[in-house]
Amino acid sequence: MITTAPSARRSTRTLATVLLALTLTIGTAACSTSATGEPPSYAVATQDDPQFTKNFRHEFADVDGVRMHYVTGGSGSPVVLIHGWPQTWYGWWPIMPALAERHTVYAIDLPGLGDSTGSPTGYDKATLARYVHALIADRLGVRDARVIGHDFGAAVAFQYAAQFPTDTARLGYLDLPLPGPAIDAPTYRSLSWHIAFHSQRRVPEAVVRDDVREYLTLFYPQVSFGGTAFGGTSDRSPFTDAEITEYARTYGKPEALSGGFELYRALDKDVRDTVAAPPVGLPTLLMSAQGQLDAIRATAAPRMTNIVRGVDVPHAGHWLVEENPQFVTAELLRFLDE
Repeated sequence: MITTAPSARRSTRTLATVLLALTLTIGTAACSTSATGEPPSYAVATQDDPQFTKNFRHEFADVDGVRMHYVTGGSGSPVVLIHGWPQTWYGWWPIMPALAERHTVYAIDLPGLGDSTGSPTGYDKATLARYVHALIADRLGVRDARVIGHDFGAAVAFQYAAQFPTDTARLGYLDLPLPGPAIDAPTYRSLSWHIAFHSQRRVPEAVVRDDVREYLTLFYPQVSFGGTAFGGTSDRSPFTDAEITEYARTYGKPEALSGGFELYRALDKDVRDTVAAPPVGLPTLLMSAQGQLDAIRATAAPRMTNIVRGVDVPHAGHWLVEENPQFVTAELLRFLDE
């Protein structure tokens, strides 16, 4: 048996304490590296971007059984960005540095999607809004959020504002017909082949699971400017290979793939929840794909009574941020700073 002198044992205990503290710090750090020196998977897409490393960080928080991932940076009044399908927080990245010059930005991964892990109690937008609120207001203490959502994230943002109006300063609603009194669930599913397909039980997982990246690669152009969803023939995608790889990384996880489709399967409950929700009287901005503003407004206006401005995004299909980031940034900053 080898013995150690008391002074050496004290030094050993001190060193062990330091190492333990260091380990805990590294384990909870925003962008920790693995034992091999590689960045964690959630940080790969941003590791070489000086804009990110200078101004933003990855964070995690446990919320009602879900470990939620979000990215934050900047200073000023708080802005919460909520993504839709098939994207993650990363869909906001093209405009986040500009927003962060005037605002504190929180770009979240919805529960069960992106790098948020665990299963929420439901994928209806009212339930997801409660998770977001528990993170933003209860965990982070933000009680005056400017909440901006795109695609199904817009419906989550609406529910956030409807359920928690005293914790919401403004609402940005980007390119989604609002399920509700103006459009019921069967009609909603008839709007596009993909809505009907994604709403089926188990079928989309069986078809897509082995080719997630290829499926996303084919899907993105369809709802881009001039794509088939808008009556065109363009097959141009506004996403780079690196961006598609990042989205495929997260949606390639079986639980995230199913979670994304659950957003569509919740449409019947979304309609009921919208009908039951109180009208949102907060200042609201509508943004839509070029030529789609009137259609979006027709579904939103019955539940949003203070639409201060509505804008078509020129030369943009559904992917507003990717297809015309300068215009979207300018309109959001104008709205947020009014």
